[in-house]
Amino acid sequence: MADSVGEMVINMRKAKASGGDLVEIRLDSLKSFNPYEDLQTVIKESPLPTLFTYRPKWEGGQYDGDENKRLEAMRLAVKLGAAYVDIELQVAQTFSNSIRGKKPEKFKLIVSSHNYQSTPSVEDLGNLVATIQAAGADIVKIATTAVDISDVARIFKITVHSQVPTIGLVMGERGLTSRILCAKYGGYLTYGGLEYSETVSDPTIKDLLNLYNLREIEAGTKVFGVIGKPIGHSKSPLLYNEAFKSVGFNGVYVHLLVDDLQHFLRTYSSTDFAGFRFDQSKHFPLSFVHLFSLIVTLIGAVNCIVRRESDGKLLGYNTDYVGAISAIEDGLRGSYNISGTAGSPLSGKLFVVIGAGGAGKALAYGAKVKGARVVIANRTYDRAKEVANAVGGAAISLADLDNFHPEDGMILANTTSIGMQPKVDETPVAKHALRYYALVFDAVYTPKVTRFLREDYNVSLVGINIM
Repeated sequence: MADSVGEMVINMRKAKASGGDLVEIRLDSLKSFNPYEDLQTVIKESPLPTLFTYRPKWEGGQYDGDENKRLEAMRLAVKLGAAYVDIELQVAQTFSNSIRGKKPEKFKLIVSSHNYQSTPSVEDLGNLVATIQAAGADIVKIATTAVDISDVARIFKITVHSQVPTIGLVMGERGLTSRILCAKYGGYLTYGGLEYSETVSDPTIKDLLNLYNLREIEAGTKVFGVIGKPIGHSKSPLLYNEAFKSVGFNGVYVHLLVDDLQHFLRTYSSTDFAGFRFDQSKHFPLSFVHLFSLIVTLIGAVNCIVRRESDGKLLGYNTDYVGAISAIEDGLRGSYNISGTAGSPLSGKLFVVIGAGGAGKALAYGAKVKGARVVIANRTYDRAKEVANAVGGAAISLADLDNFHPEDGMILANTTSIGMQPKVDETPVAKHALRYYALVFDAVYTPKVTRFLREDYNVSLVGINIM
């Protein structure tokens, strides 16, 4: 968006520098608009092909003036050399008739329909595509709203089978994958912003190209993702997409805002949706998984599932304890400068785990295997006791943790979301209690330095947090 033609020209150059292929000009964002002069300037100065949109309020835009003047400006854009104009379905037939025989050879008319409440059925969407095409569209554009992430699958079905070039977008955070996976399902184009937006559903051009490797996505690309609610804070796509790119793997890793896990797995049952993990302390119900690794059997929690290519069965794994325990061991070795010592520096240590979810149970198990004595602290004591019994440890209530100091040099690991954005002022334990710990670990990484870690730096030997 831009308030003036001058800002538009600057933004068009930024779009080119960011790697965009064409630029959308939102005429309804202009505070002052002189059609002939401004359109001529924008088309002449643009370093990219131009797509003009002049969206009225009745279709979700900002224009609230005379309809004839709006359509006349769009006809003028066609005449002056626009590559595309985007016209609403409600007026498309009239507009298409008015430019018949006057269209430049390379010009394309986009006819769009927006639904700000929901995403219709596949049958209704198919009928809508036919209606839009009959109205004179060279390119069909459908923008719907995601009530559930499964809504996006219906748009994918439409774009992949459409006989006419089609743009399919699903608005809202649950619809983010429609922006990223459009090329996999035959979408004509996708949209990226110039500037970072707090809205997760509006990725920037740089994110699409550099984070999600958009230009490498095609029909055979495997889809992976991190599941949660909320989930936009997760750094997992940054980590995994870079890893995929570094080894030349044809995959993409995305945020998945999921409300109903069973419905999600049933909807995206293709082997193209190849693997998922849960964010933070949540874990997959074991009943959803067909086969487990030995570690899952021992821990009783799955944080990562992979869909087997041969038969689509879901294989369950637990990766929580490996990275966390390794980081804690490295932290202890670095603190005590005992890297040459045989065995684990956790051996014999009192290891306190905050949280009795899947991640807490995994860390407790990992610490126990390394020879530590384990204590589980949880808001609900009965749940803490249940996990402690399962791994062979003791249990206390989280409310009692501030005064729990049977010895010095203990290890403290937070596996809950306490202190995660937006509740960054929260901490699972009082500052004064941290002096009894040799090392603290935090599973929260947004923010990177939580209040828990920040207070530990002042009183303890070392505090660590991993992605």
